[in-house]
Amino acid sequence: MELYGYFRSSTAYRVRIALNVKGLDCTHIPLSILAGEHKAAAYLEKNPQGFVPYFTDGDVAMSQSMAMLEYLEEEYPRPALLPEDAVGRARVRQLSGIIACDIHPVDNLRVLKYITAELGVSDAQKTAWYHHWILEGFKAFEILLQDGKSGDFCHGDQVTFADLCLVPQVYNARRFNCPMGEFPNITRIVDKCNKQEAFIQALPENQEDAT
Repeated sequence: MELYGYFRSSTAYRVRIALNVKGLDCTHIPLSILAGEHKAAAYLEKNPQGFVPYFTDGDVAMSQSMAMLEYLEEEYPRPALLPEDAVGRARVRQLSGIIACDIHPVDNLRVLKYITAELGVSDAQKTAWYHHWILEGFKAFEILLQDGKSGDFCHGDQVTFADLCLVPQVYNARRFNCPMGEFPNITRIVDKCNKQEAFIQALPENQEDAT
């Protein structure tokens, strides 16, 4: 197995956690986003989008972190990262989607670079943009955590995709000084996750390319 990533990529971060939870041996290949290594011709031949992460498992190769999580869950089902019941799996995917579909795509580095470089947005406006979409998503996420189905983690007492998506997003929110006072359940769950070895090993600062 190989995982091409960048230490601060929240999508690579969530896949690192999954690999750690499942105890899978994977070679991590760092690509510097700041240096543009993800746009090199050799990498674009593998991944035409030029994004990270990119994952291989023998002859299997793919981009898109959520596809990677689904693949790992099907091919390496224990420990499970999805509940056994259909309703539980749907809830976990709903929570994951708030992060993966609604927050991350509008707050990732390439979008932030575009709105500053191409649209002339100031640094203060960029930060306001970032905070707005984080807060919008986290408000809904926090409410959904109050439906009685959460426990130590987003869904009961089992680490799931939802936790894998949430932890990196909160890491980024804290890095950009996004106010978190309205989200006690999110904070509690993330703090619980970050005491687990699989999450600790996946932290950006614990990656070989951390700078």
